[in-house]
Amino acid sequence: MHSGPKRLVALFVAKPHQQWVVRDPEGHFWLLPAVDDPWEHRQPFIPTPETALEPVPGHYTSLLGLPF
Repeated sequence: MHSGPKRLVALFVAKPHQQWVVRDPEGHFWLLPAVDDPWEHRQPFIPTPETALEPVPGHYTSLLGLPF
């Protein structure tokens, strides 16, 4: 049984404000604030065509305490 393609987590920096943005395995985007436990304080984020998201290497996800 094939469940379809596995979606990966992606980490970005939103310019010009330099804020963390995460795309979760379901494809939803989240803005992470600069607090001790950012994932628990995440806010939904909807990128627009004008949104400048710079990809960040995946090893940074461990610094943010992401659950995946």
